[in-house]
Amino acid sequence: MVYESKNFDHLLGTPGFSDNLLKNHFTLYQGYVKNTNLLIETLSKMLSEGKTGVPEFAELKRRFGWEFNGMRLHEFYFGNMKKTLTKINKNSNFSKQLTKEFSSYENWEKDFKAVGAMRGIGWVILCYDPIGKRMFNIWINEHDTGHLADSVPLLVMDVFEHAFMLDYSLKRADYINAFFNAVDWETVVNRFDKCAI
Repeated sequence: MVYESKNFDHLLGTPGFSDNLLKNHFTLYQGYVKNTNLLIETLSKMLSEGKTGVPEFAELKRRFGWEFNGMRLHEFYFGNMKKTLTKINKNSNFSKQLTKEFSSYENWEKDFKAVGAMRGIGWVILCYDPIGKRMFNIWINEHDTGHLADSVPLLVMDVFEHAFMLDYSLKRADYINAFFNAVDWETVVNRFDKCAI
């Protein structure tokens, strides 16, 4: 199976995000898809040729997590954005769980934005632990460091510079506010409903 890039052109024209920034970001995402496929092919060939004991195999295996997670996190990110402003359903099970975990939506948002404002590059994810039935706002450093095992990403925000510098320069807080105006809460709630039993 070959992974194919998803088309997110429907996000062009999203308030707070220039088309130039989005198109550049889509191109970067497509690179992760291409490299994921290339690594799968290369590693498979090395396995069939008995070259698993060489340093190149080890380094490519380590690189695979970077490329694959770069692909998948971008799909979650673009997938939880919408061109039009949506509101969170305060009566949803998602909203009730969020309030239970953080005392209020406002507390959760404050925490999520604080994580996004931290120095460094990476991702901010509201994830759900289906075993402990808990929600956490977490920081993913790079693409492959910081994931909580078995947790489900519900809301993903990219805080690498490529996600905002073109439009916002160093004003990351302005980007975060623009992102919140573009969150597709229906998608976030659906992600929760699929994993919360």
